[in-house]
Amino acid sequence: MTSSDPGADARTAPDHPADAGRAPQPAPAAGTGRSARPGTVGIVLAVLAVLFIAANLRPGATSLGPVLAEVSASLGIDGGVAGVLTALPGLMFGVVGLLAVRMGRRAGLSLTIALSLVLVVAGLLLRPGSGSVWAFVPLTALALAGMAVGNVLVPAWVKRHGRRHTVVLMTLYSMFLTVGGSAGSGLAAPMAGLAGALGDPADGWRYALGFWGLMALVPLVLWLVVARRTGHDFPTAPPREHPDRSLASSPTAVALMVLFGVQAMNAYVQFGWMPQVYRDAGLDANLAGSLTAVIAGMGIIGGLVMPTVIERSRTLAPWMLGFGLLTAAGYIGLLLAPVAGAWLWSVLLGAGGFAFPTAISLIPARSRDPHVTARLSGFVQPFGYILAALGPLAVGFLHAGLGDWTLVLVLLAASGVVMAVAGLRVSGRVFVDDELAG
Repeated sequence: MTSSDPGADARTAPDHPADAGRAPQPAPAAGTGRSARPGTVGIVLAVLAVLFIAANLRPGATSLGPVLAEVSASLGIDGGVAGVLTALPGLMFGVVGLLAVRMGRRAGLSLTIALSLVLVVAGLLLRPGSGSVWAFVPLTALALAGMAVGNVLVPAWVKRHGRRHTVVLMTLYSMFLTVGGSAGSGLAAPMAGLAGALGDPADGWRYALGFWGLMALVPLVLWLVVARRTGHDFPTAPPREHPDRSLASSPTAVALMVLFGVQAMNAYVQFGWMPQVYRDAGLDANLAGSLTAVIAGMGIIGGLVMPTVIERSRTLAPWMLGFGLLTAAGYIGLLLAPVAGAWLWSVLLGAGGFAFPTAISLIPARSRDPHVTARLSGFVQPFGYILAALGPLAVGFLHAGLGDWTLVLVLLAASGVVMAVAGLRVSGRVFVDDELAG
């Protein structure tokens, strides 16, 4: 096993449809690598659990950008630290995501997801009370660490428990990831303004950020119920799999990681810096937040449409070319006419962002066995987010050094080409399982 494949050594007991009538076996001791057959989860509980966790895996990250100036002024954050804060989601999603499959193997998918939500709730509730950057950054990192585990394990959970409802659950998951991200960026400035009008204007951002900690209590309760019903539910390793082969040996896995990483890089640059791009162009904070929310909100349509498109299409090549072209056009337009065409460029960037629900949905769609899905998710997302983390960090330093957005927008437009090329490689109906076995 190589370090690039965190789930390659996972081993659990056989899990075949023929086992469905057998009595459940006791859960094993942690670390044995064996898994009892999980209990069932009703479709209503599954839908609620997936919907609410998806809606809470992004607002803690996306709500910061629109009030970053206010947070920086209140806590004395300079440009360099602000760049680190905008890069932190991708960095934490990558580094902690590398450990998610191992944690899921030991505790089970459902329980690990529930425990990750404890971190989300704690971090998001405590960080608004921070009196300094030294507390704010670690608490932000704590919340993002919990989100990172959910990012990796929820697609594997859907593949494990979804059965004939897998496409429906992935549609809800990818759509409500975007709903949550859009709500976080769109509501942050108005909520901060309203809270400030009712109290201290300088502290309005604290209420806008703390609200999402309260919201995350809902999925925490749901996933504790799910974990109680499923028991240890990490998926089994299929006998046909070659466990010593790294996912880096699969061209499809590598291309999917690049597609995911480049798109995620664009998304977190947009969440973290696009409000500032609009504000520097002369727009007010509320409008800048709304424009950023449009970019994220377009992904709701993508999340609703793309899982079904993937299931029914023989090739996704036209879609992948379109995502790259729209992304490049949006950034070029923002460079040439940031105010006059502001709404149009946001729509184009949002349409290019359909690549995100596409990449998420391709994780179960390009793998057959739930165990391979878990490994693939534990490879694509962590390494993709590490790649993504470089974007906001580089943007922060480039903008601080150059004083304008020209080079940043040109480079972001070029990333659309990279995204299209990687997308073409995963456009056909190819399975990672076959490449690992071949």
